[in-house]
Amino acid sequence: MKIISWNVNGLRAVEKKGFTDWLLNCGADVVCIQETKAQESDLSPSLLNPSSKNNDEDEPLFAGALSDSGEVSYAGHFSSAVKKGYSGTAVYSRTEPDKLETLGIKEFDDEGRTVIAYFGKTAVISAYFPNSQEGGARLSYKLAFCDAIFKKCTALVNEGYNIVLCGDYNIAHTAIDLANPKSNEKNAGYLPEERDWMTFFTSNGFTDTFRMFNKEGGNYTWWSYRFNARAKDIGWRIDYCCVNDSFAPKVKQSVILKDITGSDHCPVLIEVE
Repeated sequence: MKIISWNVNGLRAVEKKGFTDWLLNCGADVVCIQETKAQESDLSPSLLNPSSKNNDEDEPLFAGALSDSGEVSYAGHFSSAVKKGYSGTAVYSRTEPDKLETLGIKEFDDEGRTVIAYFGKTAVISAYFPNSQEGGARLSYKLAFCDAIFKKCTALVNEGYNIVLCGDYNIAHTAIDLANPKSNEKNAGYLPEERDWMTFFTSNGFTDTFRMFNKEGGNYTWWSYRFNARAKDIGWRIDYCCVNDSFAPKVKQSVILKDITGSDHCPVLIEVE
């Protein structure tokens, strides 16, 4: 199973930049989306249920994405924020999930923070962790969400599920996960409390899969739109695909798709057996 996760920073905005064509060509079984910034009623049919039938017949598709019939389609499943144009998550899947749910906690569901899709004994979670904001204005809310997601993942593992927690965690875990750690020590996403939670999470049953394969710095998933940061590669690694420790041996690859543009984030990919 190949899973891609991407904070698109506005699903309708990225549609104008070729998102549907990218999705139909990406070759993933499941695509987790964060920061949709839209209600389902705001989305075009091409975003709700993307299909190669909507494409120009002469446009070639990536062979790895083709079904036996030569057609590609994804069903979209969404959790939108009550506040319009804000937050929101989604899961696109080639196969209909056995079950779909959210975190089940109103203060987080009202912001569309999660979609959980079950495929057999694997639970794929698209999660948009809150930004703690300047001065830690939402740090308590952020940490409450972190605690809730940890408890949910732990409960699922105890029920016999493997979990793949994909998304924008809004946390750079260690100094090698951002270009300028010293100057960002008091900034959202690199606060001690956030980093401590990530250490706790990855020390209590869960694995940051990217670090299974790559221990080096200079690998980022988000760049500010300011100061030409992406071109200069002044970034942060804040998008992750984590799994329960017992599932980690089944991870075949975990990579950053740095060359995919259209958002201030780039996608991340994980492949599991």
